[in-house]
Amino acid sequence: MEIYLPIAEQSMNVFVLLGLGAAAGLLAGMFGVGGGFLATPLLIFVGIPPTVAVASQANQVIANSISSLQVQWRRGNVDLRMGLILLLGGMLGSTAGVSLFTYLKRIGQIDFVIAVLYVLMLSTIGLLMLFESLRTYLRRRRNPEGPRGKLHTHYLVHRLPLKLRFYKSKLYISALLPLGIGFGIGVLSAILGVGGGFVLVPAMIYILGMPTSVVIGTSNFQILFVAANVTFLQAATNGTVDVVLALLLILGGVVGAPVGSRLAARLSGVVLRGLMALLILAVATELLTDLLRTPGSLYSLAPRDMAP
Repeated sequence: MEIYLPIAEQSMNVFVLLGLGAAAGLLAGMFGVGGGFLATPLLIFVGIPPTVAVASQANQVIANSISSLQVQWRRGNVDLRMGLILLLGGMLGSTAGVSLFTYLKRIGQIDFVIAVLYVLMLSTIGLLMLFESLRTYLRRRRNPEGPRGKLHTHYLVHRLPLKLRFYKSKLYISALLPLGIGFGIGVLSAILGVGGGFVLVPAMIYILGMPTSVVIGTSNFQILFVAANVTFLQAATNGTVDVVLALLLILGGVVGAPVGSRLAARLSGVVLRGLMALLILAVATELLTDLLRTPGSLYSLAPRDMAP
């Protein structure tokens, strides 16, 4: 069953798009990520222009985050103070990121930048998470009763001023640290069309030192409002939001997110991190292969927007 996507200017199978949305929603519920790190590359693989995939996917991130956040909020797994500080940085970063996206689109380099950033970010984060998960799992198997230790290390950044107490997360750290992390996530959200959870979740665990149970709900809180800001700015500035595509992704995501939240409640933190690492590495490998593949046509006659 085909449906025409007006902004992408092409027809796509409805069930393929619904399936992509459901997969992204499942990831949102399980790992506290928007799911865009998987859905956006897959949309590109099936032929959606990268600029449209990035901008439209942000809509689906909003729906996934709402559905997952409702479940986590009822369970008391949201650190509201931490979420608000991350959100402030995210709003500033996403606004700056859309401006950068617009510039790269104007000079004709946005598609290449999107692909390269995805490969670099996903491969780095996936390998780090996989090594940590395997190390933790093997240590617990050798000595199940031994101390688990801390997930994060106190770097020099933990000596920054403006320290606050985050009672839900049992932390006493500088507000500048989550503010900076939120800003970086906002930039990534605008350029890559993701909620940024695949970076935000590891940063909250390994840098901020937040408990995994609180991380999922808090990341969904930040992702929700940052994705909404990205969607509005992309639609107003670049006109690349395909409403039909976004609605199909949202319908699939609303079904997948609650299922993911229930699965997450049954798995340990180390297993969740390991599964997320494997998914990230699989997507990075496919993107790298596609980036290195020789194109069918070495030349293009399509017009390119030039800077004035």
